[in-house]
Amino acid sequence: MQNNDLQPPSGPSSQGDSPAHTAPPSPTPFFDYRDERAHLNDDSTFHAELQTVGATPVLASKPSLEGLHINTSSAPLTQGVQPRARSKSIPQDDLTSPRIASLGLGFAPNASPDRHAGIDGHEHPHGPPKLDEALEDAEEIDEGFTASDPAEHITAELQALYTSFQRCLDLRDKYMTLSRQRLEDNPANYDGVYKPDGASDSHPSFKPWEIYPPPPAPHWQERDPFAEATETTEEIAQREAARRAFHWDKVVIPGKEENEQKKRYELDANGVYQVYTEDSLAEENPKPKYVVPTIKEYFQDLDEVLSVISDGPAKSFAWRRLRYLESKWNLYVLLNEYHEIAEMKRVSHRDFYNVRKVDTHVHHSASMNQKHLLRFIKSKMKRCPDEVVIYRDGKHLTLRQVFESLNLTAYDLSIDTLDMHAHQHSFHRFDTFNSKYSPLGESRLREIFLKTDNYVYGRYLAEITKEIIADLQQSKYQMAEYRISIYGRNKDEWDKLAKWIVNNELFSDNVRWLIQIPRLYDVFKKSGAVENFQQVVENIFEPLFEVTRDPTSHPELHVLLQRVVGFDSVDDESKAERRLYRKFPLPKDWDTTQNPPYAYWLYYLFANIASLNNWRHDRGFNTFWLRPHAGEAGDTDHLTSAFLTSHSISHGILLRKVPALQYLFYLKQIGIAMSPLSNNALFLTYERNPLPNFFRTGLNVSLSTDDPLQFHFTKEPLLEEYSVAAQIYKLKLILFQPSDMCELARNSCAQSGFEMQVKRHWLGPDWYRAGVEGNLIHKTNVPNLRVEYRHTTLMEEHAMVSLGARRPLPFPSFPPSPPPSSTPRSIDSLFHNNSFCTASLSPSPRFSVSILSRSRRPRTNADLSSSHSNRSLSPLRLDGHTSQIARGRPTVPAAPASSSVPSGKEAVVQAMLRSDDAVGAAAMGAGSHAL
Repeated sequence: MQNNDLQPPSGPSSQGDSPAHTAPPSPTPFFDYRDERAHLNDDSTFHAELQTVGATPVLASKPSLEGLHINTSSAPLTQGVQPRARSKSIPQDDLTSPRIASLGLGFAPNASPDRHAGIDGHEHPHGPPKLDEALEDAEEIDEGFTASDPAEHITAELQALYTSFQRCLDLRDKYMTLSRQRLEDNPANYDGVYKPDGASDSHPSFKPWEIYPPPPAPHWQERDPFAEATETTEEIAQREAARRAFHWDKVVIPGKEENEQKKRYELDANGVYQVYTEDSLAEENPKPKYVVPTIKEYFQDLDEVLSVISDGPAKSFAWRRLRYLESKWNLYVLLNEYHEIAEMKRVSHRDFYNVRKVDTHVHHSASMNQKHLLRFIKSKMKRCPDEVVIYRDGKHLTLRQVFESLNLTAYDLSIDTLDMHAHQHSFHRFDTFNSKYSPLGESRLREIFLKTDNYVYGRYLAEITKEIIADLQQSKYQMAEYRISIYGRNKDEWDKLAKWIVNNELFSDNVRWLIQIPRLYDVFKKSGAVENFQQVVENIFEPLFEVTRDPTSHPELHVLLQRVVGFDSVDDESKAERRLYRKFPLPKDWDTTQNPPYAYWLYYLFANIASLNNWRHDRGFNTFWLRPHAGEAGDTDHLTSAFLTSHSISHGILLRKVPALQYLFYLKQIGIAMSPLSNNALFLTYERNPLPNFFRTGLNVSLSTDDPLQFHFTKEPLLEEYSVAAQIYKLKLILFQPSDMCELARNSCAQSGFEMQVKRHWLGPDWYRAGVEGNLIHKTNVPNLRVEYRHTTLMEEHAMVSLGARRPLPFPSFPPSPPPSSTPRSIDSLFHNNSFCTASLSPSPRFSVSILSRSRRPRTNADLSSSHSNRSLSPLRLDGHTSQIARGRPTVPAAPASSSVPSGKEAVVQAMLRSDDAVGAAAMGAGSHAL
C-alpha cells in the first residue's frame, strides 16, 4: 500500500524568495541504515539551526520560514530534506506530531497543501496541518494538557491524588503559621529595611533588631582601591576589637510588659504552657491567647500525612516525579554547564573559598578535631598540673592525680590513646559511638574537659571554645551553629549555661547557638531525677516563659537567648519504640521507665515552642525554630512528624525510602543539613548516601560536619566535608562542579538562623526573594541561570499540584509588572481566566509567587517587562511537560484575541499551537547550541 506521507508536495511550500524543497526519493521495501543515518543528519542539522530567541509562529494564510524559526542561510536544511521516521501512535495521514505542533512549529515542509487547515477549521492552500479525528486520541495528547482547560482532563483518581498532596502542604503551612517559624515572624529579621510579607498583626513593624555586641557593619559598598587609606591595619584591628568587646553594664535588659493586656503563663492539663491575659483568667473557662494544636489534632494530622505517603498510587506518582526532576537536572547540566562556568568567570573576586558557608549541624562538645583536643590537654598538664579539677569518691583530685590514676603522663598521650575517632566498629553501633565522646574512654576526662557544669565551672571547655571561635574568625567566611545540651533534669540548667557563656564572653559574629534536648527521659526516670514526663517539660520550658515575662529575672539567660536560633532533639533514632498504650497518656501520667516515642517528644517540643514564640513575637524578642535530628535511622514517622512541626531537619537520609514524603519535602523546600562523613561511620556508606540524588532533584540540602572530633582530621572540618564530597562524587561521574559547591554554601546560609542584617551582607540585600531576584552572584557565586532553573522547576511542580487539586495557591508577594492597558487583568481575573498562581519557597520558608497561564497565551513585551534581562532562552520539553530553563525570557508578540470560545477540535488545535513562552522551542536545538 502506498504511503501518502512520502508523496512529494503538489504545491509550493515556501515563499518565492526561499529555496525550493527537493522531492524525496521513492520509498524502498526495507529500511536501510543509510536512510537512518540521513534522518539523523537531517535532525541534527534542523535542530542546530533553530534559534533560541524568535517570534511566535505566525498563523497566516501563507507559510513562512520565519514561523519555523529556521535560518534561511542553511543550505542543507532547505535542500534535499529526507523524510523523517514517524511514531506509530501518530495517524499516518498527518505529517506533524502533536509534540512538534506544541513546540510552536507552524507547518511541515513536505506537507501537502490540501491537508492544511487554519484555526477557524476551514481549508487553506497553506498553513498549519489539519488534525483528523484520530489525532484527538493520540498518546501525545494525554501527556501535555492540550485542552483549553487542562483541569477537564484530570481523572477523579488523579484529582484525589493531587488533593491529598495539597492537603499535606496545607497542614504544614498551618503548623508553621501557628508556631511562628516563618521568616517574617522573627523580630530579629526586622532590620529597618525588610518588611514581613503578609503579616496581619496590629503592629506588624518593629523597630530594627538590636543586639549587643552589635554585628559588623556591612561592607558591600564599593571602595576606591586607589584612594588613600583612612585607617591603618592596626587601627582597623583595634576598632573591631573594641566593637566585639563585651561590657555587662552596656547590656540593655527590658522589664515586664507595660501595656494594658498583661499576660501570664500556666501549664495546662495537656502538658503545654499556655499564655493568658489577666482578664481572661478571671473567666470561668479562660481561653488561651494563642492557638496551639492539641495532641489529638496533631496525631490525627500525622495519621493523615502517613496515610498519604504510604498510599501506593501516591508513592508511584512521587517516585516518577522525582526521577523526572533528576533526569531533567542532568539534561540541564549538559545544556548549560559551560554557560554557568562563563557566568561565574565574569564575577570578580568571588569563588568557592570566599563565599559564606555555615556549618548548620555541629555539636559543640565535639566541634574540635582530635589533634586540637590532644594539644589542649597536654598544655594543661604541663602548665597547671596541680589545679583541682574534679571531686570524685569523696576526694578532690588535681589534674596530675587524675592522670596518675590512669597510669598516664603527658608524653604517653597520642591520637591513638585518646581513641575518639569513629572507626568501622561504630557502624550501626550508636552505643559504641557515644563512648567516643569520652577521652580514653574515661567519663572523668569528659567531665573535666568537655562539660560546662563541672568543678571548674566549664573553664577548660570555654578556653578551647575560644580557640575554635578564633579559627572561625580568622577564616572569615566560615560560620557555625553550635548545639549545646539542656537535659531537663532540673530548672537550674538554663541559668548555669547562660552564666557560662556570659561570664566567659563566648560571643562571636561567626557563631550562633542551638539548644539540643536529648531524649533521655528513661535514664532520668531510672536514676530518680524525675517522676514523670511532665517534669521534663517543666524543667525545659518554665525558665523560658519566666524570662520572656520578665527578662530581669534571668538577665544572663535573656542575653543568651538573643543568640539562640532554635531547638534540636537528639538521641539514637534506631531504638525500638514500643507501643505500650492504645492511646498515649498525658505527660503527667507518663510515669513508666519506657521512653516516649519520637512523635510524642516532638509534639511537646513543638507545642511549647509555638506558645513561647507567639509571646516573644508580641514582645519584640527573637523567636526560635525547631530543627531536630530526623531520618538518620528508625521509623519513617520521625520524618513525618518533622514535616509537620519542624522548620528544617538534620540528616534525612531515610527520605530515599519514602518517595512521597521526599516529594513533599521538595515542594516545601524544607532545609536538610546532611553529613555524609558522619553517616558513613554510623549508618550508611558514603557511596550510598542520597546527598547527590537529593541535590539533583532540587531538595534544599546543605553540608554539615556533625561531630568533627569523631569524623574529621583537619583544622577546617567544614571545608573537609565539601572537599570529600566533591572528590568522591566526581569519581562517580556525578560531577560536583564549583557552582554546585557554591549552591550548597548558599543553601547553608539561607537555612541558618543568623539575623536578616547578617544574611544581607552574606547573600545580598534581597536574598529572601525567590528566583533570580533573590540571587546576587557577586555575593553567592551561584549563576543566575541555575537559580532561575531551580525556581521555574519548582513553580511547575506547584502548578501541577494546585491545578490538579483545583485550588489556587497564595497570592504573589511580588506581583509581576502590569500587562498592557489594552488587555487589563486584575489579580481576581487571573483566577477566572484560565490562569493560576504558583507558589514557591525560596531557601527560606517564605512564599514567592509567579503567574502562569493555563490557556498557553503567548506573553507580550509588557508581560515580560519584570524579567531581569532578555538573555537567550534554553527551553526544555521532557515527558510531555513544559519546562523553562531560562537564561532570560524572550519577548514575543501578543496573540490576536479571539471573539469566541473555541470548542472541540478547534480548541485542541489552539491549545497545541499556543505554547507559553514559545515552549519547548525545541530543546534539542538549544542542546546543540549549548554544546
